[in-house]
Amino acid sequence: MSTALTPLSLATVQHSATVALENPECVPYEQRLNQNSRWALSEGSVFFEDKGAVQQAMRRIAKRLDELGIPYAIVGGMALFQHGFRRFTEDVDILVTREGLMTIHEKLEGRGYLPPFTGSKHLRDTELGVKVEFLVSGGYPGDGKPKPVAFPDPASVADEIDGRKYIRLTSLIELKLASGMSSEQRGKDLIDIQQLIKAAHLPLDLADQLHPYVQEKYRTLWSLEWPAGRRYLRAWPRESLSPATLDGLLAEGLVVDATRSADVPFVFLATTDPQLAFRYDMPDESEYRE
Repeated sequence: MSTALTPLSLATVQHSATVALENPECVPYEQRLNQNSRWALSEGSVFFEDKGAVQQAMRRIAKRLDELGIPYAIVGGMALFQHGFRRFTEDVDILVTREGLMTIHEKLEGRGYLPPFTGSKHLRDTELGVKVEFLVSGGYPGDGKPKPVAFPDPASVADEIDGRKYIRLTSLIELKLASGMSSEQRGKDLIDIQQLIKAAHLPLDLADQLHPYVQEKYRTLWSLEWPAGRRYLRAWPRESLSPATLDGLLAEGLVVDATRSADVPFVFLATTDPQLAFRYDMPDESEYRE
């Protein structure tokens, strides 16, 4: 997701250039990942234990923003992680207001953070090397051109989770979809939402809670992940499946796959309902042997 650059004061730009020259030892985190594959694998491992440099950088910047009283919402990969789709990311994305961005640069540059280049609206954690990218309220995701979905005021879309403020699920989906719909270079945003639909098992009717501009795209991605007619199966051991339990499962809409259940110590139950499949941990039929 991208947005137009926020103008910075001449004093801020001059300060950025001075500070950047003072700390040439700050090696970008993404550069370290590229240069050392063994270290990158190790970093990926601790990332999924919630102990990676990116999580540390996220906690540090969130604490500083709270101390400064700056409204913010964590977005991007770390918000996806919080809402149920766990993938690696190498930076921290933060939604702020234009006023908040100005204060951030005034208060944090040279105090643990540096701009990656003179005049950048982003910052880099100088200890961890992790880049902190800022999205600014009022800008537009994707191609940066005006559209019905814009970056909102973080205070209106932030929910506090584990002591930090994350963008709520529906707003995250709207911004990701609007970004991917308007820019071929941001196609990954559409993939993120398709993967989030699967990982968090989001319902089809969630589309009704989204901005009309992105509703049809959400339904399309949902249908790609949960196509009509797909069957899901689970094998229950006959000895542990009492008649009362079986009757209850059938009443919910599951059916017995008579072909697979014949002369085996299991009863195979099937459904085409993704919600039932998720509830009972039923794999796709294609994952079973013929």
